[in-house]
Amino acid sequence: MVDAMEDLRAHLHRVRIPEPTNRIFKQECCVSFDTPKSKGGLYVDMSSFLAFGEDFVDWNYQKTGNPVYLHIKQTKKVVSEEDRPSKKPTILAIGVEGGFGSGEPQYEESCSIIILPHYASLPFPSVVLPEKVRLAADAILLAEGVERKEQVSAWVAEKQASAYAMNLPQIDNDIIVPPSGWKCAKCDKTDNLWLNLTDGMILCGRKNWDGTGGNNHAIDHYNETKYPLAVKLGTITADLEAADVFSYPEDESVIDPLLPHHLAHFGIDFSSLQKTEMTTAERELDQNTNFDWNRLQESAEALQPLFGPGYTGLVNLGNSCYLAATMQVAYTTNAFVSRYFANRSLKSAFDDAPADPTVDLNMQLTKLGHGLLSGRYSSPSSEKQEGIPPQMFKTVIAASHPEFSTMRQQDALEYFLHLLEQVERVNAGNPKLDPSRNFKFGIEDRIQCPSGKVTYNRRYDYILSLNIPLHAATNKDQLEEFQKLKTQAESEGKDMAAGEIVRPRVPLEACLASYSAPEEVMDFYSTALKAKATATKTTGLTSFPDYLVLHMRKFVMEDGWVPKKLDVYIDVPDIIDISHMRSKGLQPGEEILPESTVDGEAEFTGPVANEDIVSQLLSMGFGQLLCEKAAINTSNVGVEEAMNWLLSHMDDPDIDEPISHMSQKAPASVDQSKVDTLISFGFQEEVARKALISTGGDIEKATDWIFSNPNAASSSDMDTSSSGAAAAEAELPDGPGRYMLLGFVSHMGTSTHCGHYVAHIKKDGKWVLYNDEKVGASVNPPKDMGYLYFFERLTE
Repeated sequence: MVDAMEDLRAHLHRVRIPEPTNRIFKQECCVSFDTPKSKGGLYVDMSSFLAFGEDFVDWNYQKTGNPVYLHIKQTKKVVSEEDRPSKKPTILAIGVEGGFGSGEPQYEESCSIIILPHYASLPFPSVVLPEKVRLAADAILLAEGVERKEQVSAWVAEKQASAYAMNLPQIDNDIIVPPSGWKCAKCDKTDNLWLNLTDGMILCGRKNWDGTGGNNHAIDHYNETKYPLAVKLGTITADLEAADVFSYPEDESVIDPLLPHHLAHFGIDFSSLQKTEMTTAERELDQNTNFDWNRLQESAEALQPLFGPGYTGLVNLGNSCYLAATMQVAYTTNAFVSRYFANRSLKSAFDDAPADPTVDLNMQLTKLGHGLLSGRYSSPSSEKQEGIPPQMFKTVIAASHPEFSTMRQQDALEYFLHLLEQVERVNAGNPKLDPSRNFKFGIEDRIQCPSGKVTYNRRYDYILSLNIPLHAATNKDQLEEFQKLKTQAESEGKDMAAGEIVRPRVPLEACLASYSAPEEVMDFYSTALKAKATATKTTGLTSFPDYLVLHMRKFVMEDGWVPKKLDVYIDVPDIIDISHMRSKGLQPGEEILPESTVDGEAEFTGPVANEDIVSQLLSMGFGQLLCEKAAINTSNVGVEEAMNWLLSHMDDPDIDEPISHMSQKAPASVDQSKVDTLISFGFQEEVARKALISTGGDIEKATDWIFSNPNAASSSDMDTSSSGAAAAEAELPDGPGRYMLLGFVSHMGTSTHCGHYVAHIKKDGKWVLYNDEKVGASVNPPKDMGYLYFFERLTE
């Protein structure tokens, strides 16, 4: 004891008392997934406030020389049934005050002060410790750890009071709502009914994407009357906080502070009502009972849990399934396995990391790789599959993308692209070690105008985004019969059972053929003809990557630009051959379109004003320049749109600038959500921004602009004549076009921003399901329901 105290006093100058702004790690090792519950506990550096597991604390001592640590050890304790909490949760949260009980075992915590390198130990708390050490240790234990802060924020999702509740109008129409026996006022629906709190109308809810739910009568009523609030009948009980109140103008579930008063207006005594319906939130949580969700998660099968190296799950941090599914597939590829596991030790990654390894992407990628692939956190002796929480990795990968820092659901495609871009950035100094290059390939668009001359535009990508040609479905007879039955059922006010639904089956070959098929490009400006014309575009690949990722464009826009998810199956074979998709570049006898006009002026690559629109605007008394600008800035949609644009921009300071200068202006700011929407359609971010800037931020017009300006996708650094681009492509992997299916990520839900993602991966010849922390042998992998498909090149 005396020697340990002397050691501590000798190093007292290395101990710091944390300030409120200091980031304190005390729930997880920064180079592994060890926690205070691990066998050796956790060591918190009392100088840097970083935490280390038993096997890794020596590394920190060797690197920093910091010798004093607060050792936190948690051991499981037995809790009797009488001591288990039974308090009802008051907020939608897990493991926080007022939230749901986690159901996890309880632990006893013990602490001590450890001095390295000899691991001299002093008990804590103890009055004999120096005051500085006691204050520092107390501050560490009392502070909320960085890990915990982020976990709690992932789950808390409290509803807000509606802005329409306090002054809600209620009509005196003598309507008295009975305690039961409700029916929609416009159809025969007796479930999913909503009471409008203004006029007392009882109407059915929205129709779900699969045909279930209501008939949209409640939302139709709002559109007609603009009465804002409705409460779901069957969710009203004595606990009014649990009632499901929806605000149509706010488009979300809300709190109505005056709900007792609003219900009393219609004679409703909530104290005696019993719950008979799920709330909107509960229905969202319960959607895995849907037939397709059961297929994706293989819920009907008794999945055999798998343990060991490569079979470690990832804990859901709050809508982080997109991350879990994507990273599981990434760490199945040799590109990521070799870079961040097989050829990269945790020790070397830690030694190369900066002072704070929690903010170093390569370190956290290595930590994640060893966590998933080593088997250290997936033991057959475990009571259950707990998985590992990728919190540090999630934080560092999201540092350059604010949206991924939130706890909202994200698009797995967008996340995968962001991952590869960041991996490429941090490996810029070692391109041969960069795993992202194994996914990268060249794309070439060949555009031929009526003159017979051609232009080639080259770009690079990590994914091949495919349209789904529903007309190529192989089960058209069954679809026609199902549509007849569905129409008949709807006329009778019935819903089709989930097992009766027939979905189009489209071969993957048809999707690939659609990508390569010639397409018309309307209003293409030909420098040979010096006029707009209809050109023909074909697209091919200039190189074949080691890993080919196919994105199925299941999210499309219906009439009125309403997002919709295609309810379709894709028949995907285990082996595909895309050799026929290789682009060969400029061929003998082909003549390139001139890059400039005859008089030497630079070609204007933006859209050209429609002459009919300009003519009609001129007849109204506007000047030639203004008319052309109006037509261009409204994508030549029509005279009315052009005139409205012109009237609202007459006072712009640059309204009289020549059109040739428009493309030279500094990029205008655009709504990031609109950029994300266009990206979800399959367009590149740079092109999406350019289109939105050119069309005043209108998504529909921006889409038209992109299709009318195929050259927008090419940039100077990707020009076929650029030596830099040629050199970059020369470094890309290339080879035969035969691939074998390695894995696929599936999405369940109506939007990329809600629902759930899972991954199916083929390992050792067998399919495995990765569903967050659950890893099991797949019995019936739903290969026809994928959103992202990962293929590995066959070398033989």
